[in-house]
Amino acid sequence: MMDFKTYFELLNFYSDYAMVCDSEEWEKWPDFFLEDGTYRLQPRENFEQGLPLCLLALESRDMIKDRVYGVKETLYHDPYYQRHIVGTPRVLSVEDDASRIHSEANYTVIRTKFDGDSTILSVGFYRDYIVRTSQGLKFQSRLCVYDSEMIANSIIYPI
Repeated sequence: MMDFKTYFELLNFYSDYAMVCDSEEWEKWPDFFLEDGTYRLQPRENFEQGLPLCLLALESRDMIKDRVYGVKETLYHDPYYQRHIVGTPRVLSVEDDASRIHSEANYTVIRTKFDGDSTILSVGFYRDYIVRTSQGLKFQSRLCVYDSEMIANSIIYPI
């Protein structure tokens, strides 16, 4: 069981993550993860069949930092804004007096090109393992499971 204070902290953690991504504060994105934290983007079909193949698999905070460098310095793409709409997290389990939380939440990410309409970029759910550290909550792992088999030709920014 989780107390309200911890659940409120979890809600803020999810909200802060979305805001960092939506405001393009890429240098803050790795701070949401442990040193050995993972970030994966996986199609729902593979997830449901227990297949490991992911569209994107970052296996440490250093790999996440490399992705930030790529987004900011090396990738050429049509710029766009994105907006996360994240559902209320559902707590699947709590361990060690809420020092480890297994949770999930639905998400929608909307992409708006500077000269165009807003379109849905990705819809799915997050499956997260979160741990409490002296710096607050951190992802041990974030798995983004997207519903559609058809995805944009490039996923540049974090989902």
